[in-house]
Amino acid sequence: MIVSKKATNIFIHAAGWLVFFGFPLLFMNRTQQSSSSTYTIIQSPYYWLFCLTYIFMFYFNAWFLVPRFVFKKNYFAYGLIVLLLSGCVYFLQPFDNLLLHNLLKEKQTTVVPIGPQLIPNADSGSVGPKNLPFGPLPHEDLRMQDPSLKKPSNQVIFIHQSGNIDMVGLFIFIIVIGLGIAMSTVQKWQLTEQMVIRAEAEKAHAELSFLKAQINPHFLFNTLNNIYALSVTDSEHTSESIMKLSNIMRYVTDEVTEDLVLLQSEVDCINDYIDLQKLRLGKKTTLDFDVTGEINHQKVPPLVLMTFIENVFKYGVSKHEASAIGITLNVSPGKILFACENTIFDNRPASGRKGIGISNTRRRLQHIYPGKHRLTITQDNSTFRVELEIDI
Repeated sequence: MIVSKKATNIFIHAAGWLVFFGFPLLFMNRTQQSSSSTYTIIQSPYYWLFCLTYIFMFYFNAWFLVPRFVFKKNYFAYGLIVLLLSGCVYFLQPFDNLLLHNLLKEKQTTVVPIGPQLIPNADSGSVGPKNLPFGPLPHEDLRMQDPSLKKPSNQVIFIHQSGNIDMVGLFIFIIVIGLGIAMSTVQKWQLTEQMVIRAEAEKAHAELSFLKAQINPHFLFNTLNNIYALSVTDSEHTSESIMKLSNIMRYVTDEVTEDLVLLQSEVDCINDYIDLQKLRLGKKTTLDFDVTGEINHQKVPPLVLMTFIENVFKYGVSKHEASAIGITLNVSPGKILFACENTIFDNRPASGRKGIGISNTRRRLQHIYPGKHRLTITQDNSTFRVELEIDI
């Protein structure tokens, strides 16, 4: 992308200078009496003096003066240097010199025929016509010719016409200085914007890493508490629970460092966790876990679904009252629909759910799926429900 941007900038600059180079050619051909050859104008040193003067001033202003003085708010020094450059343009008169040089060359290359003229007749004393050849008479004094008709030399002479102001040249100078300031300002603005975007991305990445670092021990802490409860009651499923925990820890330590993992891996972790929870569920709790759709190729953030399932078992199970837990996962092309619900006990409000799980998961979703997810948490008199829709 950087190479493409540089190529675009080079193309824009090249196109702009080609238009600028063509400006004098079009102007000369329209102002002279006879059409002058474009090749002849390009060969003129005054043409290249005109072009190179403004090219130098444009890049000298854009790449040196503006960053060194304008961006550092040293406007007085910048104004003095620009005034000095305008004085150089006033002295060189690049446009007027180009125009004058080509007009002189036009006179020199134009043959003016001398037609029938009236001269005194030596025999009769009268005045009558006589055909003369082209060019000066044989005895004509060449010193009386127009200096502009003399054969030009190859030496480049800077002609400063006193009292004359090259208004076109100064106007082009003002435009070039203004374009240089505009280009430097736009480039600085783009660079600043890129730095801000990069800083925001790094901040989001650091915050996401911090959130994941918080979730991992939080998740393991809850799981260990469940196994501890089994060991206290001398459950025969303690060893099986440790094996399930081993699978969960392998998933947490190996894959949770990635930004996205296969949905199949997340579902496997959920199955192991549910199996651990089933060991402590009583007969009064009903559990329904349903997965539909293709889950082998979809990807999700690690433990993003596990957070809600943890809360379902943490707050939706009672040893004394009947409870129901429902978990559904529906995967379709481009979309994941997840929902879980559990029974509410003791009229405990949603805000009573302590911990960092749901708040962290909400922030992770905002970082990873900005504008591409919908998380809805609702509560009625007896049911707490979470619905998550992700566009992938």
